[in-house]
Order: sequence, then C-alpha cells, then structure tokens
Amino acid sequence: MPRNHASRLGHRQRGQSTIEFVVLALVMVPLLLIVPLIGKYMDIGQAAVVASRYVAFEGSVRHSSSHGGWKSDAELAQEVQRRFFSNSDAFIKTNDKAGDFTAHRNTLWHDHRGKSLLTKFDENVGVTTTKDSLTQPGALFAGNFNLSYANLYSGKVTVKIADIAGLKPFDAVGLSVSRSTTLLADPWAASGPAAVQSKIKGSGAAFPYAYLEAWATLLAPGISALEFGNPPPDVGRVDPDIVPPDRLGP
Repeated sequence: MPRNHASRLGHRQRGQSTIEFVVLALVMVPLLLIVPLIGKYMDIGQAAVVASRYVAFEGSVRHSSSHGGWKSDAELAQEVQRRFFSNSDAFIKTNDKAGDFTAHRNTLWHDHRGKSLLTKFDENVGVTTTKDSLTQPGALFAGNFNLSYANLYSGKVTVKIADIAGLKPFDAVGLSVSRSTTLLADPWAASGPAAVQSKIKGSGAAFPYAYLEAWATLLAPGISALEFGNPPPDVGRVDPDIVPPDRLGP
C-alpha cells in the first residue's frame, strides 16, 4: 500500500473514532447523570412512605380522647420534615425544626451540581390528615356515651422535588411524590377514671344512672334492714381502677 494512501486512511480512522466517542458521550453522560438521580427520587419516595406511616400511627395515641388531642397538620409536618427528610443522624427532639441550610439537609438528595432537591422544607414537604367516620358493629349506644366515630385516620405526606436546571426533561417536570397510610384508630379510650365516670353517668338511656340513684335512695333503709345492717348496693358507682382481689399479689 502506498505511504500517502496509508497516511490518509489512518487520519480517516482517527477522525471516525473521535466522532464515535462524541456520539457515545452524548448518550452516556446524561444516562450517568439520570441513573443516580432516579435512585434519589426512589429514596425520597421511600422516606415519604415511612413518614406517612408515622403520621397515621400518631392517630393511635393522639386521638380525640387523649390528653393532648389530635395533632395539627402543621405540627406533624414540622416533625416529619426534621425526622424523615432532614439529615439522617438528626436527634429526635420535641419542637425541633428543620432549617434550610446544609447541616440539616440529607447529603444524598442533591443534583449533579450539588443543589438540594428539597430547597425549602416548609414548601417541599407537606402533611394532610383526614378523620372519617366508620360505624362499627355493636356500636348502637356509642352516641349515648358520647363516643367519637372519627376513628378512620389517614395521613398523607406530599413531597415536591425541585426541578434540575439544564437537564432535560427534569428541568420542568414538576415532580411531586405522595404517599398515604390509613389506620383504624380507636378513639374509644379514656384519658382517666374521671372521663370513664363522666361518660357512663351521662349516657342517658344506655345507663339511667339518675333514675336508678333516685330509687336506690328511697329503698336504701329497707334494704339495710333486710340485709341486717349491711350497706345497700352502691348504685352508679364507677371505679375503673379497681382490680379483682384474686389478681393482686400477697
């Protein structure tokens, strides 16, 4: 093969290799950027799942009969932002709030330029709760005892992820992740013995306490005489903290 022809062939091959490299780079570089980004999106989605479970289970301990009552959406959102969407080593503290600065951010949730995917916690992470009524079998006298029917408690966590500038189509996708958990919370609990007494004595037809008490007062002398001085039945006595003697230790 003539030397000049071989030289031209070598230049042509090197030019072709350069073109192939450029074309391959145009395909691979965005792919290398997108794959980790999708993994971060999935991680944020998993955090939203766990956070929604936390919000729902709060309904099992902070219901309408508890001392504190239901937590507001704003309270739950603040707790979720700090405990689930902030830095992973954050301490669990009462009234702690996530700040929009590096020390409180998850170090993995950022784009290829180092910008956080959750730019502002208050705007990017929100909580919505709903309480629905679910009538249970055998709840015929629930209204008489002033028991709440709001026992179907749902917690929804919505995360708005920031767009990635300069990376199409993620520069204007407006991605939002929502996860919801529904729990059958039982608000038919009392905050103490006084609450139990109040509900029973004020139950009306379900337990006619006032009517029975009036008759017991009239019949008490006769019952005491017939029982040889023993006290009459204590009608209307409600003491939920009494434990049967056979359940007590020596």
